[in-house]
Amino acid sequence: MIVITNAKILCPDRIIENGEIYIRDGIIDSIIDVGAAPRGRPHPGQPQGVAPTKIDAQHGLVMPGLTNTHMHLYSTFARGMALKGFAPNNFVEILEGLWWKLDKALTHEDIYYSALIPLIECIKSGTTTIIDHHASPNCVPGSLDKIVEALHQIPVRASLCYEVSDRDGEKIVNQGIEENMRFIKACGDSKMMQGLFGMHASFTISDSTLQNIVHNVHPVQGMHVHTAEAASDAEDSRKKYGLGIVERFHKHGLLNPKTILAHCVHISEKEMDLIAESKANVVHNPESNMNNAVGAANVPLMLAKGCCVGLGTDGMTSDMFQESKAAHLFTKHNSKDTKVGFSEAGKLLFENNHKIISNIFDVTTGKIEKGAVADVIILDYKPPTPLTHENFLGHFLFGMNSSNVATTIVNGKVLMENRELKGIDEEQITAKSREMAAKLWKRI
Repeated sequence: MIVITNAKILCPDRIIENGEIYIRDGIIDSIIDVGAAPRGRPHPGQPQGVAPTKIDAQHGLVMPGLTNTHMHLYSTFARGMALKGFAPNNFVEILEGLWWKLDKALTHEDIYYSALIPLIECIKSGTTTIIDHHASPNCVPGSLDKIVEALHQIPVRASLCYEVSDRDGEKIVNQGIEENMRFIKACGDSKMMQGLFGMHASFTISDSTLQNIVHNVHPVQGMHVHTAEAASDAEDSRKKYGLGIVERFHKHGLLNPKTILAHCVHISEKEMDLIAESKANVVHNPESNMNNAVGAANVPLMLAKGCCVGLGTDGMTSDMFQESKAAHLFTKHNSKDTKVGFSEAGKLLFENNHKIISNIFDVTTGKIEKGAVADVIILDYKPPTPLTHENFLGHFLFGMNSSNVATTIVNGKVLMENRELKGIDEEQITAKSREMAAKLWKRI
């Protein structure tokens, strides 16, 4: 058992100013308001004669761990990479000139080390769950197992998939389908690791490949796919199939409550209605959309129509403090409306991301309450103004940042305490990562 003491606790309905949290077997067992609890009695959940592991929060804020519902762990080795003569004019040229060269150069060892780095960054920035989207067309079989190896060393809660795409030929398509299905089956009912069925994007997936996928995948299995990220993707679908991308996926029966449609920058209102009706999920990635100059998703309208819109990073960062600030500002800037952005950013990160994750893992997450999974972080945040349950989001967006994260606990396991990583040799990992990245750059 773990007990967190001297804690200011962000509960679903209030902030406990001085509380204790008891964690047993990866689950929050109970929460005590010390000021209101009877004194001199042992906690009923504490085994007699067994001393719990104590973590002193030092009056820091204890809150649910943050979550990232669209991530690319393999993007790590692109940091600082310079490609001679590379000056893309549009999104497709970015894919062809950068990302598709990088993913083809990946080896199994590259996959392992490129996953370790952002996983460390997740722990340091308080991100306790990710939904990842992987590609390595020259080493598809077993590629997801290399990410699993990294997750065994740095065990955040994770959903993985392999992106199926026609761009590398039929053999690689079949390998991608097999890798997804093998991994989904291997995960079983695990609460720490799950699989979705990955696809790249509509413009790289033919109808015959979609039919092949539908034939192999159980109808309730969720998809994870880039959707209308750039206008060219939407135009391709309308030209080839006479349908918007979401309409096309709906026609093939691929929309359900576990499906993740990343981006949705260029979709129609009719497609938003289809998403809402099917209870599929959209994931907004504002920093990536700005970086690739593809436009801005109409998040306020999607929310108004009842779409579940979550928040991801598309591999740009592991830092959800940073991404949530971008979501707030990007929405406000794009709409030119001072009334939007603030509450939307909070809904995406603190409500909808947890809906998406709870659907995939069948757990209660995103809440400090009895029975929820013990994915919690402790912030060393000294509020300069009163901090209440009602104004928490204002503090989060305008005061807190990832440097405030002192302790990170995932599934009841302490991965960082007082800013010290537990059992993780960050220096060795980063040194080896630099070595691997340099070799990969030469291959490209």
